[in-house]
Amino acid sequence: MTEFKDNDREIHQFRLRLTAMVGLVFICFGLLVARFVWLQVLRHDQFALQAEDNRIALVPIVPNRGLIVDRNGVVLARNYSAYTLEITPSKLQANLESVIDELSKLVAIDARDRRRFKRLLEESRSFASVPLRTRLTDDEVARFTAQRFRFPGVEVQARLFRQYPLGDTASHVIGYIGRINQREAAQLEDDGLDANYKGTEHIGKEGVEKKYESYLHGTTGYEQVERTAGGRAIRTLSRTAPVPGSNLILSIDIELQKVVEEAFGENRGALVAIEPSTGDVLAYVSRPGYDPNLFVDGIDTQSWNELNTSLDRPLMNRPLSGTYPPGSTFKPFMALAALEMGFRKPSDGIRDPGFFMLGGHRFNDDKPGGHGYVDMYKSVVESCDTYYYQLGNEMGIDNISRFMGEFGFGHPTGIDLEHEKTGVLPSKEWKARRFKTRATQKWLGGDTISISIGQGFNNYSMIQLAHAVSTLANNGVVMKPHLVKMIEDGATRQRTLTVPKETRRIALKQENIDFIKHTMVGVTQEASGTGRRAFAGAGYISAGKTGTAQVIGLKGQKYNANAIDERHRDNALYVAFAPADNPKIALALIVENVGFGASFAAPIARKAMDYYLLGKRPAPPKPKDGQAVPAPRAVTPAPGAPVAVPAAAPAPIVQAAAPAAAPAPRKE
Repeated sequence: MTEFKDNDREIHQFRLRLTAMVGLVFICFGLLVARFVWLQVLRHDQFALQAEDNRIALVPIVPNRGLIVDRNGVVLARNYSAYTLEITPSKLQANLESVIDELSKLVAIDARDRRRFKRLLEESRSFASVPLRTRLTDDEVARFTAQRFRFPGVEVQARLFRQYPLGDTASHVIGYIGRINQREAAQLEDDGLDANYKGTEHIGKEGVEKKYESYLHGTTGYEQVERTAGGRAIRTLSRTAPVPGSNLILSIDIELQKVVEEAFGENRGALVAIEPSTGDVLAYVSRPGYDPNLFVDGIDTQSWNELNTSLDRPLMNRPLSGTYPPGSTFKPFMALAALEMGFRKPSDGIRDPGFFMLGGHRFNDDKPGGHGYVDMYKSVVESCDTYYYQLGNEMGIDNISRFMGEFGFGHPTGIDLEHEKTGVLPSKEWKARRFKTRATQKWLGGDTISISIGQGFNNYSMIQLAHAVSTLANNGVVMKPHLVKMIEDGATRQRTLTVPKETRRIALKQENIDFIKHTMVGVTQEASGTGRRAFAGAGYISAGKTGTAQVIGLKGQKYNANAIDERHRDNALYVAFAPADNPKIALALIVENVGFGASFAAPIARKAMDYYLLGKRPAPPKPKDGQAVPAPRAVTPAPGAPVAVPAAAPAPIVQAAAPAAAPAPRKE
């Protein structure tokens, strides 16, 4: 049977298909038009901005960090530029260790570099670049650049670096900078400062580098750079210049600092010297010190462990964080308190049998048989314990505590460093808070007896003791001690004093102050004075007071240095100011675990004052047979000149020779 086509039906179906296809085309075209309108009209501003951002990059310009100089302009911290080999872990396409091994064939990478890199890697984010080698030579840069294509994720960057040209000199004052870690980055973000640290890798970690970070850092600048789709810069469209950080002009006299540091030799200890009329800290010594340059690139694990586990604790800022009993250096302040409160007159005296009895307990003087008749002048000059046992018992702890607090004992001085310890100014209230049981909380008469000679619960820092002596030398006018004398604006060069005026005045009678100063002069001038030997033949008149403080209780046993562990031996202290009639320098120092203040602390004070007042430097030590004299430290060149300090063994303490007629020094 023959089948006939239904042409009308086929035509109808064709038309339906054609209509559907045309409709689909129009729908697709409509979607394209709608998308076009969405992108080009409704979202035009947003995508135009994104396109502009892709075309134009904002590149941060890191500001120059401010310099740190001493009071005479000697540069203590400066900047220099160098190339750094850096790795971004998230961009690596191979094992990290294998990449470092391959890089070591092009650039010298030693074990210390690897240890430091590992430490920094633990502190950094995975997308942040971490320095593997710093201060590359031109040859090393050229060798790596030729092979750069082999190392995705590895770059050579030009960076500004911090340098401390004098090494460990004044290291606890200056401090150091280091790479910004995650905690610090989060803190900057919380403080709203992260934008100003774009492109910045380092931040102040210790010392004035940390305390004055906001001044030293400066303000980050920016460049608008046009670039290709591949990221290559074509041209600079605009530029906002960075504002360099402010320079810090310290109150420190770095040459005085060197003299004192060398005078300490291998001994541990601290010294703070202050200009009484201004509060300028002239020398701030903590021995032993450390080289802050170790921290700039990131300290390696081995060096960190050596510093952190050393029994000598070189990282400890002793004048700020070390607290000690002041020993007999406390006595001039006790005597002044007695005069001001009416417990004694200068002429009042006692008979010293060599001990003081209280409640059946015997408190011995350090001189067997006693000092005979003792008035206030003699009590300071010869450092008579019995006089102060009796005086302290009469005054009571509340009066002592209240008066000593006026001079800053047991309170922060406010010096411009972080983490200052408050020390301990004992009182009944303090003891009640400090101890847990009623029996131990009760204040005892024997507690007051120990406090009155600078022992017992007394515990103060050297900055507190120096501040108190400076205030005494300044007739009760309190000047805030400070390490930064002036801040020099990085842009305008305008200088601003950090402490422009006095803090307050202690209400004291001038005749009482003058008498206490007179007694302290007697310490260095009288034949029986405990500081006579150290200051014999000085070209100026100084006022001072020796001190020797126990580190551990002897429980009634006689002190024998040879039978005690070296770190349990007595500390030697000395406080002084000079010239006595118009003080230009006041100081307090401690030499740990060496014995008597007259023998070990006072000679260091003499060297400091000889240099500062007379310009005299200690004579170099005489060489022993077959030994060479250690090379002295290099003289610091003029500001801005390259500074190189050769590694030299610190000079041993040179004891001042005593005149033939001078008596042997006492314990103090």
